[in-house]
Amino acid sequence: MKPIFMGICMAAAATALSFSSCGEQEHKNPFLQPYDNEYQIPPFEDILIEDYEPAFEAGIAEAKASIDSITSNPETPTFSNTILALDNLSPTLERVMGVLMSLTEANSTPELQEVSEKLLPRYTAFSDELMMNDKLFDRVKYLYDRRDSLGLAHDETRALEQSYKDFTRNGALLDEAGKKQLKEVNARLADLYIKFNKNLLEANNTFEIVVDSKEELAGIPQSTVDNAAAEAKARGKEGKWVFTLHAPSRLPVLQYADSRSLREKMWKGYTSNAQSGSTDNRPVIAEIVKARAEKAKILGFKDFASYMTDGVMAKTPEAAEALLMSIWEPAKKKVAEEVAEMQALSDGLGNDFKIEPWDYYYFAEKVRQQKYALDENKLRPYFAVDSVAKGIFAMANKLYGISFEEMPDAQKYHPDVKVYDVKDADGKHLAVFMTDYFTRPEKRQGAWMEELKTSWVNPDGTVERPIVYNVGNFSKPTADAPSLLTIDEVQTMFHEFGHGLHGMLSKVRLKSQSGTSVDRDFVEFPSQFHEHWAFQPELLKVYAHHYKTGELIPDSLVAQVNAASKHNMGFITAELAGAALLDLYWGHLNPEGEVDVMGFENSVAEKLGMPSQLTFRYRSPYFKHIFGDDGYASGYYTYLWAEQLDADAFEMFAEKGVFDPECAAKMKKVLESGASEDPMVLYETMRGHKPTSEALLRQRGL
Repeated sequence: MKPIFMGICMAAAATALSFSSCGEQEHKNPFLQPYDNEYQIPPFEDILIEDYEPAFEAGIAEAKASIDSITSNPETPTFSNTILALDNLSPTLERVMGVLMSLTEANSTPELQEVSEKLLPRYTAFSDELMMNDKLFDRVKYLYDRRDSLGLAHDETRALEQSYKDFTRNGALLDEAGKKQLKEVNARLADLYIKFNKNLLEANNTFEIVVDSKEELAGIPQSTVDNAAAEAKARGKEGKWVFTLHAPSRLPVLQYADSRSLREKMWKGYTSNAQSGSTDNRPVIAEIVKARAEKAKILGFKDFASYMTDGVMAKTPEAAEALLMSIWEPAKKKVAEEVAEMQALSDGLGNDFKIEPWDYYYFAEKVRQQKYALDENKLRPYFAVDSVAKGIFAMANKLYGISFEEMPDAQKYHPDVKVYDVKDADGKHLAVFMTDYFTRPEKRQGAWMEELKTSWVNPDGTVERPIVYNVGNFSKPTADAPSLLTIDEVQTMFHEFGHGLHGMLSKVRLKSQSGTSVDRDFVEFPSQFHEHWAFQPELLKVYAHHYKTGELIPDSLVAQVNAASKHNMGFITAELAGAALLDLYWGHLNPEGEVDVMGFENSVAEKLGMPSQLTFRYRSPYFKHIFGDDGYASGYYTYLWAEQLDADAFEMFAEKGVFDPECAAKMKKVLESGASEDPMVLYETMRGHKPTSEALLRQRGL
């Protein structure tokens, strides 16, 4: 094996070298060998755009050689020579695809986008080739059929069962005609996802609202105004103010702008995003829906939603819908109450209009100030991004005993990135953690966690530890102030850090079971669970200090935050549940003719009785979760599904103490276990019973 791999890599390396003029040192492709640093952090500063394709080619060749080695092995299939070998096909391919897919989302350039458009379809084709390899599947099936007599460890049995399921879900049982058809559909979907994401990124970055008059800025926080002035200057409009669709710009306008016309422009701009011109995603969605329905049919499912929920915790789309509808109706009722409160306040101010969607955030904030005397602008100075980072690290230390030490000299893909060496309770290296929190045009919207490297144990017993990163889209610091976060942004930071902990604490043996490699409707449990600590008084004392004075956040403000925690929960819940239901209804669609994207979306809103004052959290043309790839397709319900778990689990901590060592040890075991155990078994072992939606409804005040 070693001579084959060495030959491939050496040949690929020879084609990847780019020689400079005489006397200059040659460039070596960084992807073609293990990274030359202690924790295997990608050497971002040394990677050239020309490095990706030859490294990809070398990785594919390495993986194919590994596959040939497995299928040509004359020995009887074993877990080691088949399943474990599949877990480690090509370190080179893992390195190059890890960086490519990460940077395409977080720090893309036109050149990198071009590389992605070229390589991602080829990666999809390779994945199809792998999953439809008859000889490979025969070995997996041989083991699967004898799994009860092989004497495997529990995690090995789970890995074998998951491998078998992966093969069958990806066409291994199809005849040759079916396999050919599925490959064509997958290739089509890969191209469509690239187009959807490219359109959305361009649409987000193109949209702007230019404000000429200072009077029109009334009510908007000064930090947002300052960022709008900086954005205008960057776009060659110095002396004006430019607002964009990025959340740190969009949301303060909707929440605080006294100018109703400005709020309306922003709301209509956002809800019509990616619906016109060259960035119109409606035709792309129509083709995605058709291709997905075709894929489900090929694989023997009645629709795409049934295919995507098969085998996860929900098991069926109907189970997910039942949960969503049990939440949707109470949320809708709550929306009516919230609108009535807002309308009364508006009428009392002498306004003669009915509350419209672009008024909801604004008057919800007015009601909050009136009912709870809570002004979020007075809170933000206590939540500078670096202070909140101190808070999430303190939470992790108090709960799990881990600590974070910044590595200022570590490689990073952008100057905004910070890199930390994470130490376990015993002082040993646990993980590398990176943060990338500020908005920029090269980054897609939203917030997320990802891994550049997972964790596992090598056959020789050596342990590989992960490289995890969190990405956000918070306002950049200004000349006068650091990045100051809203309540929602603080919760987002804790949420993504919860995902990060799932990756960093992983202690599994097998790469395929590491960290967040769990059922889709379990993966949001750790992230949402850790949101509960964001405004715990005991933790706030550690991190919530005024960025100018150092003053600790007053108890009165903390009390106001907690008192207002369920404010506007009807709107928040209805937006989320509505989007999750829209996603599932898209998954049920088996179109025979043309697809009217917005017509279908409107029909779902009508069926649900969507209140006129709001819409889905994401409208289809910019619903990246479900149309940017397959990740959350027919799976957006997972946020509420997982909330059943996190709300119920936190009640255990609330009863015994938010930093109770026994409770924390139980949760740490869940985080360490990854996919090595059934998620419901993990949950019931920790909590002592199955979850219900009752705690969720209590948590949301419904």
